[in-house]
Amino acid sequence: MNNLIILPIVIPAIIGALLVFFAKSQKIQRFISVITMTAILFVSIWLSIDVYQNGIQVIALGDWPMPFGIPLVADMFATVMILLSSVVGIFCLFFAFRTIHPNRERFYFYPFYFFLIAGVNGTFLTGDLFNLFVFFEVTLIASYILIVHGSTAFQLRESFKYLAMNVFASMFFVVGVAYIYATTGTMNIAHIGLRVEELGQEGVLNVVAIVLLFVFAMKGALFPLYFWLPRSYTGPPAVVSALFVGLLTKIGIYAIIRVFTVIFNHEISFTHNIILILAGLTMLVGVLGAVAKYDFKSILAYHSVSQVGYMVMGLGIFTPLALAGAIYFMVHHSIVKAGLFLFSGVAEKITGTTDIKQMGGLLKTHPAFSWLFFVTAMSLAGIPPLAGFFGKFTLIVPGLSEGHYVVVAVSLIVGLLTLFSMMKIFSYSFWGRQKHSASQAKIKTRDLLVAISPFVVTTIAMGLAAEPIFSYFLDMAHELLDPSIYIESVLEE
Repeated sequence: MNNLIILPIVIPAIIGALLVFFAKSQKIQRFISVITMTAILFVSIWLSIDVYQNGIQVIALGDWPMPFGIPLVADMFATVMILLSSVVGIFCLFFAFRTIHPNRERFYFYPFYFFLIAGVNGTFLTGDLFNLFVFFEVTLIASYILIVHGSTAFQLRESFKYLAMNVFASMFFVVGVAYIYATTGTMNIAHIGLRVEELGQEGVLNVVAIVLLFVFAMKGALFPLYFWLPRSYTGPPAVVSALFVGLLTKIGIYAIIRVFTVIFNHEISFTHNIILILAGLTMLVGVLGAVAKYDFKSILAYHSVSQVGYMVMGLGIFTPLALAGAIYFMVHHSIVKAGLFLFSGVAEKITGTTDIKQMGGLLKTHPAFSWLFFVTAMSLAGIPPLAGFFGKFTLIVPGLSEGHYVVVAVSLIVGLLTLFSMMKIFSYSFWGRQKHSASQAKIKTRDLLVAISPFVVTTIAMGLAAEPIFSYFLDMAHELLDPSIYIESVLEE
């Protein structure tokens, strides 16, 4: 038993509650927040190394024997997602220090920041289907508070849609949980996987698979359930949008990968072909939305939809190389897209707008900012040797080898349109005639760029060190595609 497993959930939950009592003290909140996120990052690194060296770690809450206990399970996939959560969380925190208005800090921004981290980490670590629902609801409550923080009319209107869609998804999640409990008699994910193998994945279990796919697709913004995301992610401050795109959409994709590797892995010609079709449609619809828009944050939000398609494409192909590519792409996307949303906040701070047609000349007045954005944008578009290229390449190769030519063709077209739309931002906002005033041109961005630079450095490092990183993800994919490893590790605890 490894008690480290519970720390990524307990630490942010306790500190979030503690920070409520210091809501009026900006300095104390910031100091505690830095210490806490640093501690979570170190715990995440330690846990990742431990799992890689010693195998899957399991703890049964309440010390009940399996499958009756509530398990927290740290395998390679869960730990890399916990580490990703910590990295995105700490980078965004430093940007928040420089951009969040003091009034927002006093109204519980940091407590709900940590409640969100706790919910996300709980989603990654839980080995119980009902508790997956519980942690989804924790993230929903925290994200709803953050999305309305500031209370502009636009935020309130779009947050209502966000809340309504997620509550609707939660209702279906309860239905799916009820059906699977009635059929298998358990909520333990590993035990469900064992029972489905014994019963055979047919009839009602295939219905449950589609219900859960519907729920997770709504959480992850897959076609046709993506429409709540673009405007919801453009309303909040840039740092909140960055946190959401870096973590929130990933919990839906994580749940799809977890459930459709451990539980519903017996009828892949049915379930995984549906996932592959959804992947292609999500990529195409999302990028067309990005091409049509001229708002900085809207373009990025639609790309968030489009890029989700690449992640589930790897699951749909269902080979070790494709699944490793999907996980690599998830990590790359969280880093790059969070960074790009922070860049949009800097551009808005300088120009006073997010309409790229009203921008121009940023390359002349803020060259460092402009070129850092360019590197990050090219990584999103998949230009070598940046991380985005290797993420897409490792999906296209197995797609071709498995004969999925249509979805591969779609992914290539989407890649070109992604490059086009990112160059559209660069040409309108950074090249051309300077449209912002002389006083705006003098706005200093050095502190903001220091906070964003880790995202840029990370995507460059992921590209340059793609081979060892991808080797690690390939080991992870082999572990996921052999569900007996997960099942035996949990049930033998």
